[in-house]
Amino acid sequence: MDKTYVFSAPGRTEIGGNHTDHQCGCVLAAAVNLETIAKVTLNNSEVIRVLSEGYPAVTVNLNDLTPHDSEKNTSAALVRGIAAAFIRRGARIQGFDCTTHSSVLPGSGLSSSAAFEVLMGTILNEMFLGGKLSSIEIAQIGQYAENYYFGKPCGLMDQMASSVGGMVFIDFEDPIMPKVERIDFDLEKAGYALCIIDSGANHADLTGEYAAIPAEMKQVSTYFGADVLRQVHEDEFYAALPELRSRISDRAILRAMHFFDENKRVQHQATALKNNDVNAFLNLVNESGKSSWMLLQNITPAGRVEHQEMAISLALCKRLLAGQGAYRVHGGGFAGTVQAYVPLDMLEAFRFGIEKVLGKGKCHVLNIRTQGGTRVQ
Repeated sequence: MDKTYVFSAPGRTEIGGNHTDHQCGCVLAAAVNLETIAKVTLNNSEVIRVLSEGYPAVTVNLNDLTPHDSEKNTSAALVRGIAAAFIRRGARIQGFDCTTHSSVLPGSGLSSSAAFEVLMGTILNEMFLGGKLSSIEIAQIGQYAENYYFGKPCGLMDQMASSVGGMVFIDFEDPIMPKVERIDFDLEKAGYALCIIDSGANHADLTGEYAAIPAEMKQVSTYFGADVLRQVHEDEFYAALPELRSRISDRAILRAMHFFDENKRVQHQATALKNNDVNAFLNLVNESGKSSWMLLQNITPAGRVEHQEMAISLALCKRLLAGQGAYRVHGGGFAGTVQAYVPLDMLEAFRFGIEKVLGKGKCHVLNIRTQGGTRVQ
């Protein structure tokens, strides 16, 4: 009987840096104790077959690793893109059968897609490249597959947090060689629980909303002859506002304002955590949430009136926390989840209040996982 190998990759939570990564900014993120697990067996063919619980089977022929337009927004595109990237790095990939099970719920804002990408990258790295690639390189391959095969212009934060593990501060000023710093901070010891609240909104048909954020930020950076906002001096940006407003939409300008503020805020958050200053950290979390709602505007999809699940979820957090802890939009926004830091003595009442309105099982209490993508056996 052929040997079965087992691999695991965690979901991630964005601690700070809402939509800063794609502008080569700074982020705080952490791997969490929800994971995607794969069982892998070589099949003596040129075909990778992946069966993920609850999804159609994926079949990718290793003799055809060019992007397929028909596979956009599918797991097949990710597998094909990741395999192509490994072959370019010298991997001699063989066909295998893979079954996966995930506790990282799709659309949860905990990045089930990044966990899947890191899982596939870890499998190929361990089985066909002798573990040669670093966790950073595996994350970059996942981003490449998502950008060029899957068709989503994501940044690198999700993949990096899943691949590296633990809580990390990442500076993407040089996206080829990002600076990664592990931060040891015990949130529970500080008296708080990390909660992720499922708003009940769906990410389907929102790719355009997500793509508009980096596109509009790029309109601003292009005005200054730069590729991304990290390359633009903040004072120069504000000095040019009168001229900018005659050429670029106000929403694009507001989103650029968010980036400049958020990028500095992440660095202050990292310092607060390293100094065990939980109050300063929580104040910055709240400031981040306000900026995302007011400047970045990634809470309610444009024109949405009847259904504003994210806004309702945030308003509930504000009322239930009553000035304690902190809360903010989590991840891409528009749909998905809210992140809350809840005092331990308020946790049960908070969870009850959230689930009374949003439904049973909508408030998840998470722990930070120290390991990133890994081979289990």
